[in-house]
Formats: sequence, structure tokens, C-alpha cells
Amino acid sequence: MDSRDRGTIKWTSLMLPEHVEMIKKVWKEDERVEKGMLDEQKAVEIDFILQRAVHDQLTVDLSVHNGFDYESWRVKITAVDKRARKIKALDLRAKDPVEFLLDDIADIAIV
Repeated sequence: MDSRDRGTIKWTSLMLPEHVEMIKKVWKEDERVEKGMLDEQKAVEIDFILQRAVHDQLTVDLSVHNGFDYESWRVKITAVDKRARKIKALDLRAKDPVEFLLDDIADIAIV
């Protein structure tokens, strides 16, 4: 028997769009990417770039782990709260304020 059964395809036409979306979300969760640990040198580099971005009001590209995968953000850092371990920034695409946990930042680059 062929392992590429059309069973799912046949049933998809009988499903409501909401069910199809729920199934896609479940499949997406199966593709979850685990967050890696940063070495000390990378953490120091991220801290240095964050401080420079705040001081000089620079635009940066962030790679942030969202619990499932990594997302890219182009932001302007407005504040770094080391006590709460968060950064506050302005999303340059949507022009909205956003916050990220320092522990979720995987990479940063000045644009």
C-alpha cells in the first residue's frame, strides 16, 4: 500500500475551514524548534550591541525565539530593563511598541 495515502486530502474537502486551520496549527507545533543556549561570548556581544543601540538610537535586526521558532524583527531599542530582563523597542514595520525577554534573544545585528 502506498504510504502517501490520499485519505487526508479526501477528508479535507469535508472539513470546515476552522478545522483545517486547527490541524495546520497542530502540525506546526510538531515542527517546534528548541531554543539553544548562548555561550558567554555571544551573550556579551548581544549586551554590547543592545547598549550601543540604545545610546546611539540605532536600528537593529533581532532574532527572537517565540516558543516555537525564531522570528526576525527590525526594531529601534528604546530601553533595556536588566532587572526585569526585558527590552522595550519600537517595531519599525508596524510602528508599534514591543517588548522582548532578554533570554529569548538569539542574535542581534546593527542595520
